[in-house]
Amino acid sequence: MKVVEGISALRSQVRAWRAAGERVVLVPTMGNLHAGHLRLVEVGREHGERIVASVFVNPTQFGAGEDFDKYPRTLDADAKGLQGAGADLLFAPPTEAIYPGGVASATIVEPPPELANILCGAFRPGHFRGVATVVAKLFNLVQPDVAVFGEKDFQQLMIIRRLTTDLNFPIDIVGVPTVREADGLAMSSRNGYLSVDERAIAPALHGCLVDAADRLRAGVLIDDVECGTIRAVDGAGLRCEYVSVRRAADLGDPGPSDKNLVILVAARLGAARLIDNLRCNLN
Repeated sequence: MKVVEGISALRSQVRAWRAAGERVVLVPTMGNLHAGHLRLVEVGREHGERIVASVFVNPTQFGAGEDFDKYPRTLDADAKGLQGAGADLLFAPPTEAIYPGGVASATIVEPPPELANILCGAFRPGHFRGVATVVAKLFNLVQPDVAVFGEKDFQQLMIIRRLTTDLNFPIDIVGVPTVREADGLAMSSRNGYLSVDERAIAPALHGCLVDAADRLRAGVLIDDVECGTIRAVDGAGLRCEYVSVRRAADLGDPGPSDKNLVILVAARLGAARLIDNLRCNLN
């Protein structure tokens, strides 16, 4: 596996692969990788011959007071994991390569407010603007045929699908189901912030989602499911930010005829902000 920091080296290698008729798959990450990230690489291998994984802690998606400075940088371990998973190239650029004119004056990609300002966007203003900007940059730099993202960040996945359509990127977006620990906790780089006691509490978040899906399938009204799940999350020892039942196709408010739903949740536990979701088909 090659490791490159510069844009010229990245583009040169991608051009060579394309000249050989090989499909290129991009797996964007912020590093501090776990088995869920490596699963993205494995799925990517099903969609193309060459895998480019990026590791870049993107400053524009962190708000004031968030964990940009302390976000774990573990590039050596990440490289070993990616190589073992079958990646062909690790792109690990410095900030000045991604934002050559500086972060403060960078051109920004603004996703639609009906997607970006709800759910996590309401609690992290500007977050998805930063996500959309860096993903658009990576798409332009790598020009992949396919890009792979995890479904744990469900709202992010919806925004990236919309960005790809609206900006006419000729890229297939592949979503990969959430990889979980044995006790149900969704794998996340931020799980490392949890203390031993907090780690014992955290799986309750997924349990609350499972219970919510069961109640929806039993015919309980959405408003009652949401309110009851908020109480359950708080009662389990977390601090719930939101629970919301949405259409899985576009995160719109579900109507009586909508059957393909997703339940989304965010909660605080100690220093960690945990997010999760669960699809729920009412057919």
